[in-house]
Amino acid sequence: MNKKILGLFLFTLILSGCGLGPKEDLESSVKTEEVVVEAEEKVEEEEKEEEVVLDPKDQIDLSLLPNEAGKVMVLMYHNIGPEEKEWVRTPDNFKKDLLTLYEKGYRPIALKDYVSGNIDTQAGYTPIVITFDDGNKNNFEYLEDGSINKDSAISILLDFNKEYPDFLPRVTFFLNGDIPFGQGGLEGKKLDFILENGMDVGNHTRSHANFKDLAKEDLEKEIGGQANHLEGLISNKDYRVNTIALPFGSRPKDDSLSTYLREGSYDSKDYFNIAILNVGWNPGFSPYDGRFNFESIPRIRASEMKVDNVGMYNYLEYFDNNPGERFISDGFSEVITVPEEKLENIKTNPEKEIYVYKIEEVVN
Repeated sequence: MNKKILGLFLFTLILSGCGLGPKEDLESSVKTEEVVVEAEEKVEEEEKEEEVVLDPKDQIDLSLLPNEAGKVMVLMYHNIGPEEKEWVRTPDNFKKDLLTLYEKGYRPIALKDYVSGNIDTQAGYTPIVITFDDGNKNNFEYLEDGSINKDSAISILLDFNKEYPDFLPRVTFFLNGDIPFGQGGLEGKKLDFILENGMDVGNHTRSHANFKDLAKEDLEKEIGGQANHLEGLISNKDYRVNTIALPFGSRPKDDSLSTYLREGSYDSKDYFNIAILNVGWNPGFSPYDGRFNFESIPRIRASEMKVDNVGMYNYLEYFDNNPGERFISDGFSEVITVPEEKLENIKTNPEKEIYVYKIEEVVN
């Protein structure tokens, strides 16, 4: 009997040591959950306190002397070929151009971003716009094996980007005629490739017409007809060909017809150009400058022959000698940073904050 009582007593002790009762288990679980929730809420409150919205102006490095009132070069190329000519760059010289631009701190941006003022170029660097006219085969050629000719503009641009990833191939190709880049049957494939690789397609009219004496209907056909044709070749049906390089830099003698360079209609479809580019001969104004005019954007010949001292290398030297005339990015697209002496040319922009500083205070 005593053994039975002792065994029962030990069994009771074991049970009591193994855990709590149902009620105690529930109370303990609830208390644990409350502690966890309180801890999580405390962490969230601490994280919210740590989240500080930084003012972009406080992050701008003024020692880089940003000047977003400076000028921007829009470069004009035509051909890439084996012999250097007025409108032809050899592959080696084109590569030299790109390397020179890179080493001097220039970085390509899309034409559409230049026009809209959406410039997010790295702080301390200068945006440039690169364009090609005519859409010749030497700009973009597929070989029989399906590869791209290594000496074509497209291949050189993409290879350079592989070697220098921060030099993006942001190029606009202005195309005229039925067969852009001169290989029938490959038109759509080429245009899709261009867009997929961050480049753009622009309008250079149906027949590379001289606009001086054209009537309204002919202007609309040349511009609207080519926009319709190119958009019809592109797989992305939301893409709009809405920039134009004027053939020969020509404009209608009748000023009242100039509006059709900007907008019009052909074959029941409207067109509107956000950028109209000329042929020469000087850098463009900053898009934040009140003198900037999207309907008349100048370009610079990217050549070393017959440039009349207003070619690309002439202006590279000019900006080297006059750094205060060069657009220098602050690195923040939402802020327009300018030295105090340049403020007078900056137009009010409701979407961006204007940040003014004194160069002498930074330098000294």
